[in-house]
Amino acid sequence: MIKVTRLNGKELIINADLIETVEATPDTIITLTTNSKYMVRETPEEIVEKVVEYRRRISHYTFANVNDVDSMSN
Repeated sequence: MIKVTRLNGKELIINADLIETVEATPDTIITLTTNSKYMVRETPEEIVEKVVEYRRRISHYTFANVNDVDSMSN
């Protein structure tokens, strides 16, 4: 999940796994695979950074849990 800001200043949490496209028109529009569209203050580059960081956190968490399971079996 990533946190973005609507044009009215309110925060919105979006499921990063559902993002299909991000475009600047000049406002940034996030389109989800569900066809929902959200206009946000962040630039497309900022959205990409947020998604990359989210995926990094998720993969680190998953990898840490795999190591915990491996150490229990030894």
